[in-house]
Amino acid sequence: MKLEQIYTGCLAQGAYYIESNGEAVIIDPLREVEPYINRAEKDGAKIKYVFETHFHADFVSGHVDLAAKTGAKIVYGPTAKPGFDALIATDGQVLKVGNISFTVLHTPGHTMESTCYLLSDEDGKQVGLFTGDTLFIGDVGRPDLAQKVSSELTEEKLAKHLFDSLRDKIMPLSDDIIVYPAHGAGSACGKNMSKETTDTLGNQKATNYALRADMTRAEFVKEVTDGLTPPPAYFPENVMMNIKGYESIDAVLERGARALDPEAFEAAANETGALMLDTRDAEVFAKGFVPNSINIGINGGFAPWVGTLIPDIKQQILLITEEGREEEVVTRLARVGYDHTIGYLKGGFDAWAGAGKATDQIQSVTADQMSEQLEKDPSICVLDVRKNGEFLSEHIIGAENIPLDYINDHLATIDKSKTYFVHCAGGYRSMIFNSILKARGFDNLIDVQGGVKAIKESGKIQVSNYVCPSTLS
Repeated sequence: MKLEQIYTGCLAQGAYYIESNGEAVIIDPLREVEPYINRAEKDGAKIKYVFETHFHADFVSGHVDLAAKTGAKIVYGPTAKPGFDALIATDGQVLKVGNISFTVLHTPGHTMESTCYLLSDEDGKQVGLFTGDTLFIGDVGRPDLAQKVSSELTEEKLAKHLFDSLRDKIMPLSDDIIVYPAHGAGSACGKNMSKETTDTLGNQKATNYALRADMTRAEFVKEVTDGLTPPPAYFPENVMMNIKGYESIDAVLERGARALDPEAFEAAANETGALMLDTRDAEVFAKGFVPNSINIGINGGFAPWVGTLIPDIKQQILLITEEGREEEVVTRLARVGYDHTIGYLKGGFDAWAGAGKATDQIQSVTADQMSEQLEKDPSICVLDVRKNGEFLSEHIIGAENIPLDYINDHLATIDKSKTYFVHCAGGYRSMIFNSILKARGFDNLIDVQGGVKAIKESGKIQVSNYVCPSTLS
């Protein structure tokens, strides 16, 4: 038997490849399916099943394309009602793959169709549990996402189901079983997941707050629902794509791979109203960019931030990327359901500037330069665009907190006539924030390179006691 976790850091997502005696199963695949097909071909194996632990919200699964290209059967647990051909397994059903087997364990709670797959090896020993979003390392799946699909499913009802699933189906299993979840730290599908991506079930019983043996149902409901923040807006859209099916990734890549020279790119932007998305690194973007383009760097938490900040997954998108990374960007957009990329700027920003087209810039300063400018002009204020929890843990006293996640809710509070230093933790989010506001006519925002980390290291602005002058009464 061969078992591989295929982990994608941008989405904090774990897919799985398991092979035995010429047959293979893929669990929770990403949208692009060629890597799974190539992996099976390397082993001379046929992909027999595509196991789906639930209808995912944070990414579009590759199940439909993978089944179409390999003949594999898509498998869901009880109560799933997909809009395509699939095997809806019964609770306790055993599925053979080569010399190994998987037992279907229906574990509603994160969603009602949520299902775990219990792996038994060639000797019949139970060795692994693929838990999807039911059980993470250090956490459990949030119980508020399915209510976006059905209003009858309150988070309290789902939490009660999850409590029962954990105690009736998972906790009775052997301590030496390895837990293989669908996500790790950084995913919005849980609250406080570990950076570890596997663990023994026994250690989780001992350390995971949600698996305490003496925990009551009421205590569980309270703890698992406490502190939940609103999920990204694209989650319900991805759920529906996973339920109903979607356009082939091949068609999405072909459409997005249209190379447009500067004249054609400009014409396409004007004619379609497409969003111009620049995926270069923040410091490169700041020095020069196509006016009204938005920066979300491919080298950061790209897909989740796209999903959070571009509300319409059907939005047409034109790309400005580093040369050679165009297909990667189109693929990573498609992972979260943004299938309507209509082309990219051939030759990138250099070609645009070389054609004599208008360009724009965002002022970007170091922490030392920020300190010097504040000494000269104490009326400049500070915007901290980190999440509220980060802000509350440590921040420049008097700074204003406008989390990037909720930028559209706070535009009215930003004064176009005032100058602001804008920072996040390291510089990625602040440039996204500045680019969005720049496209909306805010011209007095100054990006702080390196964010709060650099501010602290400079030692010139004491994070613990600096007070933003404009907030003093």
